[in-house]
Amino acid sequence: MPLYLSKFSYTPETWARLANHPEDRSEAARSYIESVGGKLHGFWYAFGSHDGYNLWEAPDNVSMAAVALAISGGGALSSFETTVLLSVEETMEALRKAAEIKYRPPGA
Repeated sequence: MPLYLSKFSYTPETWARLANHPEDRSEAARSYIESVGGKLHGFWYAFGSHDGYNLWEAPDNVSMAAVALAISGGGALSSFETTVLLSVEETMEALRKAAEIKYRPPGA
């Protein structure tokens, strides 16, 4: 199954709610991905441009997109970005296929 890395940030209101009522949000994240047949591999909070990161496994892009849309539509986040991760083997296969494509730069 494909792996996905999500970066998210909470709204100030969400942080205030969590400060008043601390909650382990990794359990919620786990339930969301499991509802589409996936798995949560990790949930981390961070300093920097994003408040946290998730590593997910989902059956396909549509399943992951459904989870991302449900979470984004909930209103608790100010940002949510998901990146599809490729294995080394998938990248090697893509490199072999890329070598077969006869790309021509613009104006050449």
